[in-house]
Amino acid sequence: MTDPVGKLPSELDQLPDRDAEETAEWAASLDAVTRHAGPHRAAYLMRRTLQHAESAGVPVPRLLETDYVNSIPTAAEPAFDGDEALEARITAWNRWNAAAMVTRGSRFGVGGHIATFASAAWLYETGFNHFFRGKEGDGSGDQLYIQGHASPGIYARAFLDGRLSEQQLDNFRQEAGGNGLPSYPHPRRLPWLWEFPTVSMGLGPLSAIYQARFNRYLENRKIKDTSNSHVWAFLGDGEMDEPESTAALALASRERLDNLTFVINCNLQRLDGPVRANFKIVQELEAQFRGAGWNVVKSLWGSAWDELFELDTTGALVRRLREVPDAQFQTYATRDVAYIREHFFGAEPALVELSKLISDAKIAECFFTSRGGHEARKVYAAYRAAVEHKGAPTVILAQTVKGYTLGKGFESKNANHQMKKLTIDEFKGMRDLLELPIPDSAFADGLVPYGHPGADSPEVRYLTERRAALGGPAPARRVRAVVLPEPDERGFKALAKGSGKQEMATTMAFVRLVKDLMRDKETGRRWVPIVPDEARTFGMESLFPSAGIYSPLGQTYEPVDRDQLMYYKEAKDGQILNEGITEAGAMADFIAASTSYATHGEPMIPFYIFYSMFGWQRTADQMWQLADQLGKGFIVGATAGRTTLTGEGLQHADGHSHLIASTNPASLNYDPAFAYEIGVIVKDGLRRMYGPAAENVFYYLTVYNEPKVQPAMPEGVEEGILRGLYRFKEGVAATADAPRLQLLASGTAIHWALDAQELLSSDWGVAADVWSATSWGELRRDALEADEALLHGEQRTPYVTQALEDAPGPVLAVSDWMRQVPDQISQWVEQDYSSLGTDGFGLSDTRAAARRHFGVDAQSITVAALAQLARRGEVPASAVKEARERYGL
Repeated sequence: MTDPVGKLPSELDQLPDRDAEETAEWAASLDAVTRHAGPHRAAYLMRRTLQHAESAGVPVPRLLETDYVNSIPTAAEPAFDGDEALEARITAWNRWNAAAMVTRGSRFGVGGHIATFASAAWLYETGFNHFFRGKEGDGSGDQLYIQGHASPGIYARAFLDGRLSEQQLDNFRQEAGGNGLPSYPHPRRLPWLWEFPTVSMGLGPLSAIYQARFNRYLENRKIKDTSNSHVWAFLGDGEMDEPESTAALALASRERLDNLTFVINCNLQRLDGPVRANFKIVQELEAQFRGAGWNVVKSLWGSAWDELFELDTTGALVRRLREVPDAQFQTYATRDVAYIREHFFGAEPALVELSKLISDAKIAECFFTSRGGHEARKVYAAYRAAVEHKGAPTVILAQTVKGYTLGKGFESKNANHQMKKLTIDEFKGMRDLLELPIPDSAFADGLVPYGHPGADSPEVRYLTERRAALGGPAPARRVRAVVLPEPDERGFKALAKGSGKQEMATTMAFVRLVKDLMRDKETGRRWVPIVPDEARTFGMESLFPSAGIYSPLGQTYEPVDRDQLMYYKEAKDGQILNEGITEAGAMADFIAASTSYATHGEPMIPFYIFYSMFGWQRTADQMWQLADQLGKGFIVGATAGRTTLTGEGLQHADGHSHLIASTNPASLNYDPAFAYEIGVIVKDGLRRMYGPAAENVFYYLTVYNEPKVQPAMPEGVEEGILRGLYRFKEGVAATADAPRLQLLASGTAIHWALDAQELLSSDWGVAADVWSATSWGELRRDALEADEALLHGEQRTPYVTQALEDAPGPVLAVSDWMRQVPDQISQWVEQDYSSLGTDGFGLSDTRAAARRHFGVDAQSITVAALAQLARRGEVPASAVKEARERYGL
């Protein structure tokens, strides 16, 4: 519906106007300003009025964009708390050594990145000298998410402070010898330095938000005082295109995470060219973050611009800066002053007049080098504003020049991300620019030298003193061993007894076990249940009133189901992290909780339960991040398998997650069939991950939503459960010479195998032993280790070979997964081996129909078993055809 002049009605048209005459006067005033002073003046007044209203607390919509200038005027900058000259010297040494390290490594073809740290050096150095808390002071220190491509600069600083040697710098990207440096932040490769792996772009910002949120979770649950910990995430403006980079901005704002700061290095370039060639990435990001409720601080221009802004009495300069697209501004940085005068200042008469007042040298300084991200005072002011802001997270948009100080061959060039080295002459030019005391004779061997002012130099003393005052070196990772006691046995014993005549899905068995473990006096509070808005699907609603759902606001409303026993209870000290519909967010939660033992010295036991299909398929990159960060805990793929989730069909039917999981070396993957197996696996997992000899692994369990009677645990099967295979039920032979075979099954497939065992015996006189294959992956891992031992002269038989050594007949493996999952062990099975699985796409139907479709139901297993025996001549070939006809296959 439109009004008479064809305009859509606005929100204000629906509100009563208590004083229409006053409203008309305001509108007339704006019209008058537009007529007499122009639209630019009218826009300026409107922006200033809205800014004033916002600062005064008047509830009006926020401006999403501000002018393309610094948020903090020069006159409002705080006093700089440090020695600028010494910090400039320290930064110069770090710039030099970062470039030298990568260039020297280029001799071996290992590559490296130079331009990113060159642009971001002051963003890091200002933080290291003034803001980033270390781990040797009170609390946990700050958490630093370093931009992956800037790692050479961090190594250079660790060299300056004595934590790395020249030999280690020369082993950058050469780790095989054991004394090298990983290319990017990698806790698994350099665990004393790096805390967070960040080079898989987009995962750093997502994880930083959930880390800041988990810090508050620990504090609100009174597990650790994290009030002095601040999370700093260093990102590239190009990285913000990754969907994960901005996926949780609203969460950070909604939960008022003022313990979080994003520092986005806006050098306007991504890997191949401009980030926003025809637009302005800074303005886009400002609107995005302000719209999400963040505090935005822009540090765009260095002090050289102050003179230009003072001369801009008409606002023409600010307008021009807003309208020039990023790619054109990059071009200015590579052209001469005459070009800038013509193409930038020549855009309108007011700018032409302004340019007459500015020297060529000043224009060159402003357009070639003077950016807010390159000056310690500007960066310091932005950081100070960030840490002092309360009630919302802060993003700092710092403009820089990619390749800054590396010379004209690097600065602002589209190809500088792929440029791996400088020539000797370029290094000499860089040396002169940075005023470093490195003589020409140091280049005599054709190699660029590393530079160090000396352990007792003013630079190193200053650096050491600043870090001591801030709590020790950074970045740094510290693990203070905290051994968790074994939990109470009652929960495990309950599963070992079985369910009697009651049917129970293995999903419910796992949830019941964890619910019991959460009651443990010693370790119960350390469990962190994580679920992406499907808790009721997995039978977890019983945890709501007892454990509570974490919310920093508590529960400010009366829940609709408050009169029910299992009502929806939110609490400030709630234990459950119910993330809404975001598997990526839930995984980020899990990573923060699973690494708390290192980050905060507080081991937590997270379990993340999810629709199996939406785990490894959707967030496998984060599973690798979890492994990189040495995380621990239980990942649980519920409603597992391709045929157990009736009716949901292709997009929910998971037949491949175990195959993806097998690619992750830190993941111990189990597909338990029975409740007691879950108990044995979880108990051992707690020992391996949180006991005296704690390992840096995590567990992946698949559980099913198919109710079955859970048997009691047989005697002596624990080792087989953990190693991946044990005989569950021996086949009964009708005669001494009856054909025999071995049925290996995992997860819910064991029930089809047991039914097939009955059919083979009753209909065909065949004895089949049924084995529970709890982990195809662990069987394979053990076999690979045995193969490796053989290469070193050690005779060792794989466990799967040992277990099946005396088992007569062929082996038929079956699971609710694609055949490649059980086929992982085939080369170590000495008997004839075959497999059945659910290859192909899923479909919607009943369980029975889906299993018949994939050929894995009891009748299909029976026919496949007879076919194996027929090939060996142990049953007539006609038996296969007869069985197919009898079972309607």
